[in-house]
Amino acid sequence: MSALLAQAQRMQEQLLAAKEDLASAVVEGSAAGGLVTARVNGTGDLIGLDIKPEAVDPEDTETLADMVVAAIRDASDNAQALISERLGGVTGQLDAGQLDAGFPPDPPDEPPSRPIGF
Repeated sequence: MSALLAQAQRMQEQLLAAKEDLASAVVEGSAAGGLVTARVNGTGDLIGLDIKPEAVDPEDTETLADMVVAAIRDASDNAQALISERLGGVTGQLDAGQLDAGFPPDPPDEPPSRPIGF
């Protein structure tokens, strides 16, 4: 049991370090061949948006809006991939077989053959 607690403590420390690292990470996403670029941090918050002048057409603001949405979506997807990469290694360290150590087995899934309490 003490080994499991020590492993959980190490995992918690690694998880906190990974979260701090993610908060300072910057991930980019772009649309329309780089005409619009969005930057998000590792927690997915939008922190910057660059729009090249050639992306702006006063007669067609709808296309610009679509490019902005696509760039933000791309950056958010990249941030999610970074989160999975950084946190997956930490949370995958726990050996599920150790979770059952010292605990009684689960009751069978089948119902009892006669009513309980009679």
